[in-house]
Amino acid sequence: MNQFPPEFRDQLNDLMRWRRDVRHFHDDKPVPDELLGQVLDAIRLAPSVGLSEPWRIVTVKSDAARAKALANFEAANAEALNGYSGDRAKKYAGLKLSGMRDAPVHLAVFCDDGTDKGAGLGAGTMPEARRYSVVSAIMNFWLAARAHGLGVGWVSIIDPLQLATDLDVPEGWALVAYLCVGWPIEASLTPELEKVEWEKRDALLARVLER
Repeated sequence: MNQFPPEFRDQLNDLMRWRRDVRHFHDDKPVPDELLGQVLDAIRLAPSVGLSEPWRIVTVKSDAARAKALANFEAANAEALNGYSGDRAKKYAGLKLSGMRDAPVHLAVFCDDGTDKGAGLGAGTMPEARRYSVVSAIMNFWLAARAHGLGVGWVSIIDPLQLATDLDVPEGWALVAYLCVGWPIEASLTPELEKVEWEKRDALLARVLER
């Protein structure tokens, strides 16, 4: 097992710190297909339960498909706003929670829960491990994108069943993430939700238990 030098470990730590959920993109600066391909290739290096590689990626390019995805988000966002009241609702209403109007690249990432690849190894007792594998693949992609100067935003305020219908994906594919990808207008080490005082990070030890 290779042991990387301190300089590499520092850079890796920097990369993880600079990985931010981006919602503000340059809408006039496309992402070259070759670059996107290089970044997507990082997904192949992700771990997957039983080597099932259950990730399935849909590039959402057409105006019609993007319009449906945006309408989906806007409806889900309005419903989410109704779940808040008072100052929390006012703050929520002011948040920019999607870069869908600006990002040049939209990716819908699904998990193929019915894949035969891997022969079910490791997924018999925890079938959700396939979806965890897809999340690992997304993180690989996210870090690779950041290393190339790209930003990624994960849109989670969306109806997954409706999106699967609108994109006409095969039965058994479950949405894990809708990703907006492009060149960020600004880079920051501080999460946007922390900037607007929606929430703040806890110290790691607050989440570690001993038994």
